[in-house]
Amino acid sequence: MPVVLRSSPLLWARVAAMVFACIAFSVALYGASLTHGTGDWCVFCWSFSFVGTLLIILVEVFGLQTRAPVSWKNFPITFACYASLLCLSASIIFPLYFLKGYAGRSRMISCRIVSTVFSCLATIAYLSEVSLSKARPGEVAGYMATAPGLLKVCETFVACIIFVFISEPISYNQNAATKWCLAVYCICFILSAAVIVMCVGECIGCLPFSFARFLSTYALLAVGLYLSATIIWPIYKFDPKHGGQSHRSNSCASGIGLCRWDKLLAISVLSGLNFILYLADLIYSARLVFVTV
Repeated sequence: MPVVLRSSPLLWARVAAMVFACIAFSVALYGASLTHGTGDWCVFCWSFSFVGTLLIILVEVFGLQTRAPVSWKNFPITFACYASLLCLSASIIFPLYFLKGYAGRSRMISCRIVSTVFSCLATIAYLSEVSLSKARPGEVAGYMATAPGLLKVCETFVACIIFVFISEPISYNQNAATKWCLAVYCICFILSAAVIVMCVGECIGCLPFSFARFLSTYALLAVGLYLSATIIWPIYKFDPKHGGQSHRSNSCASGIGLCRWDKLLAISVLSGLNFILYLADLIYSARLVFVTV
């Protein structure tokens, strides 16, 4: 089996991302003294990104792209986009839970700082890989290499964060309005995830309808759904007339991480962010004329 190793900016971006992620989780496991599930999540983000990038590099070095059970036009950039978002989330969550409120120059603090720094570097490296892999104007590429494809990765990732915040503690069973918001998050996540799976799994040709028309229709539907959730959620969570709490409690300032009120606010912000992402998706999908999936 021939081994092909061609030096390119894309290869070096992948190697850098892999090395940075490896250092981040290795140092964290070595001396960061992670004490709860949040640390496990950060380690998962770094280790998952490392293993996936290593697999992609090995497949391309040994020329196994044609034997892979996925579309190689779509899989690497999809993984790189998810890896960048995972490392970005770890870069935010890890210092929030493991550096906030800690002081001193002990080995534990030093390891936590090192993990945070290399997590940020891994995020930058993965973003560089995405930038190098995405389709250029006039270039025929896989759907996931286009702006709508990358936006769908971001949409599903933001929805996953919303699910975490909305379920711990459970904050969607207050009334029918907040349950509607949960339904919006679930419906849009499932459809976006289905599009990603179909593109990566090369199942688009099996659809009995036009894929491009479906994308435009779905993006329009998602914009309307998320607009309703973006308006309804803060009304029922922060307006005292509807049982909400308008002010942040004093106990939130002394705790580690995010308190309940912070998570409710984060859901509002993330709902607005996903609305913007779906609106951009709708605009790009309408402008996208020719894409080979």
